[in-house]
Amino acid sequence: MPYVEIIIAVLGAFALAWLADLVTGRRGLFATSLVSAVAAAAGWFLAVRVFGASTMTEWTWVLWALAASTLALGAFFLFRSKR
Repeated sequence: MPYVEIIIAVLGAFALAWLADLVTGRRGLFATSLVSAVAAAAGWFLAVRVFGASTMTEWTWVLWALAASTLALGAFFLFRSKR
């Protein structure tokens, strides 16, 4: 199955968003999913296109994508407006 890395990255980003929403007690799954997905795409872009640390056939970019998603979700909840 040639696209298993992409499927794992998408499911991992959604799982991180779901866990972040669950832990914080807020019911904004769409917002956390959006932040997680955009950050995962940015992590992929950094790993594959900018730094050249990985290729699409390796698993390293999945770790970069999930790490970027985790950092972005942390920043999202840290700097989010409380109005």
